[in-house]
Amino acid sequence: DVIVPDFGYVFENLHRLRGVVLTHGHEDHVGALSHLLEKARVPIYGSAYTLSYVEQRLEGAGMQADLRPIEPRRALKLGDHLSAEAVRVTHSVPEALGFSFETVEGRIIHTGDFKLDPTPIGGAVTDLPRLAELGEEGVLCLLSDSTNVEVHAETGSEQDVADTFARLLPGLTGRVVVGLFASHQHRVQSLLDLAEKLGRRVLPMGRSMVRNLENAAAQGVIRIPSGLLVSVESAASLPPEELLIITTGSQAEPRAGLATLAAGEGPVTLSRGDTVILSSTPIPGNERQVAELVDRLLWRGAEVITHRQEPGVHVSGHASRPQQRRMMETVRPRHFLPVHGELRHLLQHRALAAEVGIPAAGRLLARDGDVVSFREGVGRVEGTVPAGRWLLDRASRIPVSEDALRERLRPLDGGQLVVVLTLARDTHRILTRPHLQPLGLSSEDLQALPHVAAEIEAELEVLSVPLRGDDAWLKEALTRIARRSLRLRTGRRPWVTPVVVRV
Repeated sequence: DVIVPDFGYVFENLHRLRGVVLTHGHEDHVGALSHLLEKARVPIYGSAYTLSYVEQRLEGAGMQADLRPIEPRRALKLGDHLSAEAVRVTHSVPEALGFSFETVEGRIIHTGDFKLDPTPIGGAVTDLPRLAELGEEGVLCLLSDSTNVEVHAETGSEQDVADTFARLLPGLTGRVVVGLFASHQHRVQSLLDLAEKLGRRVLPMGRSMVRNLENAAAQGVIRIPSGLLVSVESAASLPPEELLIITTGSQAEPRAGLATLAAGEGPVTLSRGDTVILSSTPIPGNERQVAELVDRLLWRGAEVITHRQEPGVHVSGHASRPQQRRMMETVRPRHFLPVHGELRHLLQHRALAAEVGIPAAGRLLARDGDVVSFREGVGRVEGTVPAGRWLLDRASRIPVSEDALRERLRPLDGGQLVVVLTLARDTHRILTRPHLQPLGLSSEDLQALPHVAAEIEAELEVLSVPLRGDDAWLKEALTRIARRSLRLRTGRRPWVTPVVVRV
């Protein structure tokens, strides 16, 4: 249900942990904090907006923490030998930060997730002047966001998206639905401003969208014009041309707002004349699900606009290759370590460092768990510490073993057969014929099931009472008999799940 980092090494070294600094409030950067804080009671540093989001998440987990807001360009002491300075960067979530760390070996800069947007909504541009000053003073190592290294064109500005909306929406006469990430509050601000101008009321849909909107407004990150928002109850009564819905689910998440509308179960029923805009691109691996979502929306009669028809409905929050080059040229580090990407991204980003002129000895590459050390101005990867993932049950927060996970993911190419045997609790007498529940079996298999049930019943009837009282032995017998019987009749070997019920 939940995947979090393996914090085992951190927990073994809590005496060395002085705090946690957060670059921004996206889920993949703050979502595991509650698991870390179960044992690590240390200060958490970040921008005010990031910490407000973290506070909500921790409250949901029934936890409190020592949350300490920080401002860009102000030094932060972390123990006796380490200090940090936050540097403002532009990303697809408000108040994102990079960090400059002062160590005994020299300065290390971590960009966080960033882009170089000259016209971001809200005006918070990446602080290249400060990064240039730090670079002039000397930087031992730069750790930089590698996500979009394969993109050779400039990452677009968020203002381009606002301009695209301003061009498209005035010509749309029905309801307009925009699907986007709930964290993208700058884009939400563009839509709120445009809706006010066009005379449309706005319905935010999706729990995370509503929560983030309320939080951003409370933090002063966005402005919600008075009377603009409409309730779920009154949205259906508005004329179609007066309603704009801002919703979650642009990645085809099954319980998000867009999926609800596509299923005809939302607060309004989409129909011909309505328009849905997907203000996103599919995350790799989600392409098929997003395509199916588009088909369901089209079946409702709505027109669907994606980045393929209108590239301007979405821009990335990550720097492309030209912007990554400018970051390196601004900072001018002696060492470079690519981060935040898959291996192909890291390798290409390291190759870009060679083009910029960083010498081979300074171009590092590390995987999760690798130890990167600096001694006397020289960086190297030496040794590893335990790293990986914890797989947790959502309700109990108890780890799920790798063996259990493999069992859950076992391929069912031959189908599955659930065999249920009901016995008397006291006498161990078999009360009913074995019940067989097939999953994914062929018609030939289904025809053989009555014979399988009869064979199981015949073999179990002659068992001694002590054996019928042994659940483990019975489950092995049910599996063995069912698989053998089906193999002899059909040649198939389905996965058998035995269930013993005592009443």
